[in-house]
Amino acid sequence: MDITKFVVSGRDAALLYGDYATYQTQLGKKLLNCRKKLGIVTRNRGKFQKKDDVTAEQIAQNREYMHLLLLTSERAWANAMSIKAAHSADTDGINSRTRKHIVSRLEKAARTAETLVELLTEDQAGAERDDKLEAKAYAALIRGAASFEKQAWDPSVKAYAVARIIYSALATAAKGDIYKDLLSETIDPSIRYAAYQAKTPRTVPVTTIARKAFPQSDAWLVQQLNGLNPNILKQETSDSAEKSSGSENAPKTLTWRSREVKIEDAAISLAWGQVQEAKADLSEQLAALSGSDPKTAAGAYDDILTATQDAVDATKEAIDELRGEGVAQSDPRMQSLQITRTAVNYEMISWRIGRNRVLTGEHDGAEENYQPLSRKKSRKETAEIRKRKVDPPSRKIAKLRELVALYEGILQSVQSVRELPGVAADESLAHQLDATTQYFGALKALTIARSHNIVGNPVNALALINHARDEAQAAAPALAKVPQPSAGSPRNIQPVAEDAEYLEDFLDGELQRQRALVHIFHLQKEAAKAQEADGRAPPLIERLHQYPVGGVDLTNIVEIPPQVAPVPVKPIFLDIAWNYIDYPREGGAAPESKPQEKAAAEDKTAPPAQKKGWFGFGSAVLMFHNLRHVSLLPTGKTVLSKATKPLLFHGHKKVLQPPVIRLPFSPPQAHKLEGREVPTATGGSRGTR
Repeated sequence: MDITKFVVSGRDAALLYGDYATYQTQLGKKLLNCRKKLGIVTRNRGKFQKKDDVTAEQIAQNREYMHLLLLTSERAWANAMSIKAAHSADTDGINSRTRKHIVSRLEKAARTAETLVELLTEDQAGAERDDKLEAKAYAALIRGAASFEKQAWDPSVKAYAVARIIYSALATAAKGDIYKDLLSETIDPSIRYAAYQAKTPRTVPVTTIARKAFPQSDAWLVQQLNGLNPNILKQETSDSAEKSSGSENAPKTLTWRSREVKIEDAAISLAWGQVQEAKADLSEQLAALSGSDPKTAAGAYDDILTATQDAVDATKEAIDELRGEGVAQSDPRMQSLQITRTAVNYEMISWRIGRNRVLTGEHDGAEENYQPLSRKKSRKETAEIRKRKVDPPSRKIAKLRELVALYEGILQSVQSVRELPGVAADESLAHQLDATTQYFGALKALTIARSHNIVGNPVNALALINHARDEAQAAAPALAKVPQPSAGSPRNIQPVAEDAEYLEDFLDGELQRQRALVHIFHLQKEAAKAQEADGRAPPLIERLHQYPVGGVDLTNIVEIPPQVAPVPVKPIFLDIAWNYIDYPREGGAAPESKPQEKAAAEDKTAPPAQKKGWFGFGSAVLMFHNLRHVSLLPTGKTVLSKATKPLLFHGHKKVLQPPVIRLPFSPPQAHKLEGREVPTATGGSRGTR
């Protein structure tokens, strides 16, 4: 029949793509199809008509009748779960009317499932042993859910215990994962919660709770289970023996802050013994996990946190029992329990702080590190690639936010230690807690300062780092006086002196670095203000001799298109006539002429001619040939060349001698050039004169 597979597969298939309301809708369609297959006609709805009951003979003839009962029960259960899920987000919780509706639907589901169990146990149904046990386990599962919603914890534990024992026996016989999933995901958490509400200590395992709550008076069920697995109900004796031996080896005294207290409660003694065992296991696990990521190392603290929480619960329950009996606070038993309560709470908070310290990283997060806590996603990346990889500012801010949350949790835990009974009267412990608060306060301020640096507020970061340095300097001497733990011991509430000294030295360096960053920040602001006052700055190519304090503006490297501007160059080197002009020198001979110039001079020698023309000498052709060689700057200003400068001083008291102009051609040819294009030194033409 595979009742469990039928139910679980239907739930998984529906909840994979929807919620309980979707599952309820699907069950309604399946139920309608099942009724059509069985030929069950829907009668007139105007009047209430009782449905025909399913009989064992019908189940033996057609298995669809069994499915009809299962679908009816599952639809009622899905309706209850959908109502519960719809009201789970309400701030006021589920009100009484809604809870009654949920309980009524679960009761209907439980009654239908129990009806199926009664039918299958009859011989006429022809069901096998496993089918009967699966139906019994399913009915117990639904009954346990109904009692759970009623908050009837003892009946709920008993119903879930029946379901757990049956599914455990079926899992050992059939070796199927479907039963193990039901046990781990649904039954065991429900048993643990209901047992806790029923004042059962957490130190008791779920298997022990289930065996104690199992109804041994049900002879038929015990017989069926023994036929499936004879040892399923006989392991209680061995568990009891182990428990008794554990009770004998449990510690009888507790020492805290040089005070030794006798433990009279057996539950507290067992829980405190488990704390000591978990502490030893923690040291071994951390030694084996050296070099692993912080998240994996922090997972090793789970066992000791659970053990200390059990010790806290056992102590609280013992104190409540004495108060219920009317025992005064001055009673020695109450005094011992109060000291025990302070000790176990301090131990639990200490390991909680140690777990948060492991999550912060090396040196409690003092060094700047933006790597993820877990390396699952970046397992293929080497260490060098991770170092070269630059994280965006958003990811850095998110990482710093996680660190601040961890430091906030540590500081809150330290504050909760101050509120424990007897801590305020212990002066040395109070000083130690003050130093611990200053130490983690400095780390928190340093982390917030880094976030200010990322968003561009270096001034605020400098103030926070200065505050962190002051806190670290105040905490280091006090932490050095505290007894130091052994090397390699797991982290807890107590920072060692080496951590405090490292943080102090680190913050000194960070303070100097931040001062330099603030100085650069102010220089950049001044440069920006000067740039705004002067307008747009010159291009970078014109400021290569200046250090860019405010950074390089990559949008202003060169000016495109270029503007016409003066060029610092001597125009004399651009004058072509300079190569052909010789000035008369007093008392000195003129430099030797070139061979072609000597030949031109021998052809024609003439006496000095009378001054004529515009400037009083030479021919107009030669004059203009000289004057045409001027330099035009890009700005439009005309600058006469050096060859024309002597001609401008004609009105001076000492008339300068005109320069001797040598041309690369003979003078007669020069006279023939009037009205033609005058050749230049480069072979081109300068226009018509």
